[in-house]
Amino acid sequence: MTGFKAVFKREFKSYFTTPLAYVFLVVFLFFSGYLTFKQGFFEARQADMSAFFMNMPLLFVFLVPAAAMRLWAEERKTGSIELLFTLPITVRQAVLGKFFAAWVFMFVAMAMTFPMVITVCYLGSPDIGLLIAGYVATIFIAGGFLAVGCFFSALSNNQVISFVLSVVACAVLVFAGMPTTMNYFSTFLPAGLVQAISTMSFQGHFDSMQRGVLEFKDISYFIILIAGWIAATGVILDERKAN
Repeated sequence: MTGFKAVFKREFKSYFTTPLAYVFLVVFLFFSGYLTFKQGFFEARQADMSAFFMNMPLLFVFLVPAAAMRLWAEERKTGSIELLFTLPITVRQAVLGKFFAAWVFMFVAMAMTFPMVITVCYLGSPDIGLLIAGYVATIFIAGGFLAVGCFFSALSNNQVISFVLSVVACAVLVFAGMPTTMNYFSTFLPAGLVQAISTMSFQGHFDSMQRGVLEFKDISYFIILIAGWIAATGVILDERKAN
């Protein structure tokens, strides 16, 4: 745990020693607010945050890889990864420390949207359970995207390449489960395969959770997905360390 804490603190502090964190937070808060209130929020006369949560997967497709691309690519580019692995910590501790530091940073970004909750509560009487479920779903999908970004950051020492690969992978995981995509697949694929693709997509599980249905199958999906990508990151870094 000592190695994990050391990496976690180092990585979390590094976000705020560069302009990255502040640029990310400003862009995230601007677009999350803009996309929420531009789509007839006041005209609908319904005090809820459904529009906010509905836009999170698409917004995170671009923003989360931007936050994750530096996790390992920068270490490899500067050569500091060799120094990191000479310390008395395991690859697993380093991977988990960096991942959870990035995840907590995303939690900070989500916490800064709290004024929207105050606005909605002021304008009406929203279902608090739905708000909580929506935030839980958003935190899980951010963790899933971060795990994907962490893998591609370890795969390449170029942050731009890492970002592009992460965006493509995250986009596939989101768009594969959208109704328009499913309708297209159903024209030439068997129904069972279409259903399997939908089950593997972020979108279906996220939609179910943000509607207030926190089922074990949806939570376990994100946990397994995060664990799988993190484990793959560890395998890549073990090979790099061995070489």
